Amino acid sequence: MNPTEQNSILTEQDPITVVISRRVIKGCEAEFEHLSSQMTERAAHFSGYLGASMFRPASAEDPEYRILFKFSDPETLATWQASTERNDILEQIEPLLVEPSKVETTSGIVTWFTLPGHNPVTPPPKYKMTIVSWLALYPTVTLIFLLFGPLLEQIPLLLRTLLITAVVMVCMTYLLMPRFTRWFAFWLYPKKQRNVR
Repeated sequence: MNPTEQNSILTEQDPITVVISRRVIKGCEAEFEHLSSQMTERAAHFSGYLGASMFRPASAEDPEYRILFKFSDPETLATWQASTERNDILEQIEPLLVEPSKVETTSGIVTWFTLPGHNPVTPPPKYKMTIVSWLALYPTVTLIFLLFGPLLEQIPLLLRTLLITAVVMVCMTYLLMPRFTRWFAFWLYPKKQRNVR
């Protein structure tokens, strides 16, 4: 049985992040993890594949795994999802599950706003994501100009903006947004809306 896609926020320009939630039958964890590794190995041979991560259950009481993987665009993701390589493994995985897989697909800055143990990955309201992103972006850009302003002025405009935006995007994705998401979790994900695993 194929997973049912519950939420889709797709744009052609942004990488696509797929979040799969799977609750595994007790005693089947080793077989499930072996098959999941095979699935990842097969996906790695497909064009557009950008990587994957597995988050094991937080406790024995809740046997839910979360698997995240990325493709460069909707077309390459669709090719993988329709492939025999994927569906052969999927047919072996589904009997090991307590319930059918749950799949969510997101793109753009939504992928910045993920909390460990927060499932499903339902994005916060857009205005909240915008405000928190701005709170991280404003001091970062200000600091860059404060420290490197005179040096940047000597670089041609196109190269200057290329360098600044590259540095900012790396900082936002890997350093700032994971922290800002945790710091503002109380507001982005109010407790009454959370489903903590």
